[in-house]
Amino acid sequence: MEDLLPPGAEPGTVPTDLEQATGLERLEILGKMQGIDIFDMKPLPSDRVGTMQDPIMVKSAGDELQCGCTGCPADSHAVRWVVVSRARPFERCDECGSVYKMEYIGPPDDPDHPHHGYEDPKTMADYVKPEYWYR
Repeated sequence: MEDLLPPGAEPGTVPTDLEQATGLERLEILGKMQGIDIFDMKPLPSDRVGTMQDPIMVKSAGDELQCGCTGCPADSHAVRWVVVSRARPFERCDECGSVYKMEYIGPPDDPDHPHHGYEDPKTMADYVKPEYWYR
């Protein structure tokens, strides 16, 4: 637990990132010190074109992910953003035809969990009295 709370700087000195970082920034710094890339920031392979039989795999802990395709070899075309999701794990770049597949690495679904179904976020329109609605 002590690693997660920064020590701060000595009085009269300017703190380093390690001495003042908190939250995800501190987690990233501590990971880099141990040689761990906690956000998996290495680039996707661009030495081949992904196919339906052998797609380029992208990992995601969320339900949806945007990945940028620059073609094969790298920088063959401008970045084209490809959106893969749990509902549609395969997507094809419309410029070069490379296929990407999302590998979900997040928590497993638990239909019995009380927070499984999220309601839509509220907007100000949800709080307007019915008599003020447009007719």
